[in-house]
Amino acid sequence: MKYKHIIWDWNGTLLDDRWLCVEGINESLKKRSLPIITEEIYKKVFSFPVEDYYERLGFDFKQEPFEVAGDEFVAYYAKFFHKTKLHNQVSSVIKDFSAAGLSQSILSAGKQEYLNEWVKVHGLLDYFTIIRGIDNQYARGKVELGKSFMNELPYDKKEVVMIGDTVHDSDVATAMHIDCLLIDHGHMGTERLQDTGRRVFSRMGQILDYLI
Repeated sequence: MKYKHIIWDWNGTLLDDRWLCVEGINESLKKRSLPIITEEIYKKVFSFPVEDYYERLGFDFKQEPFEVAGDEFVAYYAKFFHKTKLHNQVSSVIKDFSAAGLSQSILSAGKQEYLNEWVKVHGLLDYFTIIRGIDNQYARGKVELGKSFMNELPYDKKEVVMIGDTVHDSDVATAMHIDCLLIDHGHMGTERLQDTGRRVFSRMGQILDYLI
């Protein structure tokens, strides 16, 4: 096998939470009498930094700071997180990678203090050597976190691959000087992911077959 270690993104890649993110942002849009969005629209407009994504939806940060809407979303997400599930095949694929001898970790734009519990709730804690999230609840700082993350891994960069579901994951991998694979069942649509030039998959099982 070409790789020895897989770095997974969490939200959207392993966890099927797009529906909850759409519900959460729509609650804030309705409060401000702004047009609500569908999941299809969401996949076309969602991006990092998330402030830009909010502004594209009509939020005016001259009228109120981003953190007001950001905190609303985080509170809504936390309230209904227990309803989220893993994407199809996630558990079996992660177990198969582990059985094949690949070590695995998580690098997430989710806040560190929540991330371990999220992974634990879904029964995956034992499969990851490192679980790293950011130190704020506004999805800021994943590039910097990724760069320092590499120092914790006992592998050459060519032996590590990131798997994510957004253009930002591709950018983070570029900053880390590692390969990246993308999957389109999360927060961004296929065409946007293909524009990165990365290999794009639609099912977890396809990634397993490709790497093993």
